[in-house]
Amino acid sequence: MNHSFVPKAADMLVVGPETIVAAAAMLILLAELMPARISKAAAPWIAALGLLASFIPMTTTGISVRTGFSGMVVTDGFAVLMKAVLAVTGLLTIGFSTHYIKREDLDRAEYYALVLFAISGMMLMASSANLIMVFLSLEILSISLYVLSGFARTQPRSQEASLKYFLLGSFASAFLLYGIALVYGGAGTISLAGIANAIASEGAARNPVLLAGAGLIAVGLGFKVAAVPFQMWTPDVYEGAPSSVTAFMSVGAKAAGFAALARVFLTAFGDIKVDWMPALWAVAALTMIVGNVVAVAQTDIKRMLAYSSIAHAGYILVGLAAANQAGVSALVFYLAAYLFMNLGAWAVVILAGRRGEAGTEIDSYNGLFWRNPGAAAAMGVFMFALAGLPPTGGFMAKFYVFSAALQANMVGLVVIGALTSLVSVYYYARVTVVMFMRDPEPDAAPISTRGLLGVTLAVTAAATIYLGVLPGQLFQLAGLAQIARP
Repeated sequence: MNHSFVPKAADMLVVGPETIVAAAAMLILLAELMPARISKAAAPWIAALGLLASFIPMTTTGISVRTGFSGMVVTDGFAVLMKAVLAVTGLLTIGFSTHYIKREDLDRAEYYALVLFAISGMMLMASSANLIMVFLSLEILSISLYVLSGFARTQPRSQEASLKYFLLGSFASAFLLYGIALVYGGAGTISLAGIANAIASEGAARNPVLLAGAGLIAVGLGFKVAAVPFQMWTPDVYEGAPSSVTAFMSVGAKAAGFAALARVFLTAFGDIKVDWMPALWAVAALTMIVGNVVAVAQTDIKRMLAYSSIAHAGYILVGLAAANQAGVSALVFYLAAYLFMNLGAWAVVILAGRRGEAGTEIDSYNGLFWRNPGAAAAMGVFMFALAGLPPTGGFMAKFYVFSAALQANMVGLVVIGALTSLVSVYYYARVTVVMFMRDPEPDAAPISTRGLLGVTLAVTAAATIYLGVLPGQLFQLAGLAQIARP
C-alpha cells in the first residue's frame, strides 16, 4: 500500500474547519431520522455549533504556513481569515433563515445541511493549492447552491433560477476545467507552486497555451464572483431564488471565488502579472460601470441588490488587480465589511417581505420608518455603507482598495471607481427616501424584529458602523493575510 495517500493528523488540521462544517452537515442529515418536529428544531443549532467549532482549528493553526495531503491544500494567514469570513457568513445566514424558511413553509432540516456543505466547499477553495482542488471545491459549493436556489419547489421562478444557475454554472465549470487542462499542457503540473516554478523557467512565461489556460480559469472563477461580462445569470437567479439563499450566495460564493482568484493568480501566475493585470483592470472597470449604471433602472429591490453585488465585485477586483500585498489585505477587509452590510440589507428585505416573495418592489418600502423605525434606520445604514459613505465600513473598504490601486499606479481605475460610487449614491438613496419621506400604504402592518432575525439585524448594523469608525483592528488583522507559496 502507498502510505503517502493516508491522511495524517497534520493533514486533517489543515482542512479542520471545512471538515468540522461538513461533519455538522452530515449530523443534520442523520437527525432527519428523528421525528420531523425534533429534527427541524435541532438543525439550525447543530449548524451554528458546527460553524462556531470551525474556529477552533483556525486558532490552533494560526497564520503559520502548513501544507497537507502532499501539497494539495495549504493553510496560511489568507486562508484562515477567508475561512473566518465564511464562517461568520454562515452564522448570520442561519440567523435570518430561521424566520424566512418558516414563513415560506420551507422549514426542512436539509436546508441547513446544504448551507453547511456549500460553506465547506467555499472554505476548501480558500485553501486549495492545486487546480484540481480548486475545481472540486468549486463543484461542492456550486451543487449545493444549485439545489438551494430551487429550494422553493412550489414556486416556478425558484425552479427557473435553479435551472439557469445550473446550466450557466456548468458552462463556467467547463471553461475552468479546460483552462486547467491547458495549464497542465503548458506547465506540466497543476500544483500552484509547480506552475509558478515552470513559469520562472526560461521560455515558459510566454507560452501561449499557458496564457490561454490562465484566461479560461479567470472566466470560470469570474462567473462565480459575477464579474462583467460573466454576470448575466446574477439578476435572474438572485430574484428567483429564495431571499435567504440569495443573501448567502451573494457573499459566500463571492468570497470563495475571490479567495481562489487571489491564490491562483498571485501564486501560480504571479510572475506573469504584467500579462493579466491589464485584463483584470478592464474587467474591474466594466464591472463597476455596468453594475452601478444598470442598478439605477431597477424597481425591484432584489434585482437592485443583484446589480449592486456585481458593482461590488468590481470594487473588490480593484484590490486584486493591484497585485500587491496591500491589495490582498484590502480584499480581505472589503469582503469582511461587505458581508455585514450586504447580509444586513438582505435581512431587512426578508423582514419587510411577505409570503411568496411578495413586497420586493422598492415602492413597497414606502414609510417603512413608521412600520418599524429600527429596521428602517438599519437599512439606511446599510444603504450608506454600500454606497461607500462615511462613517461606515463600506467607506473604509473602498478607501483601502483604492489606496492599494494607487500604490500600483492604477489612477484611472481609481477615478472610475470614485465616479461609479457617485452613481451608486442615487439608487441607494432612493431606498432611504421612500422609507423615511413617504407615507406607508393604508394596508401596511407594523413589522416585528423579535427573534434571531432581529439579533442578526442588530449585529450587522453595529458591525457596519464599527468598521467605519474603528477599522484599524480589522485592517491590521487583514494585513496578516499573506498568501504563501506551498
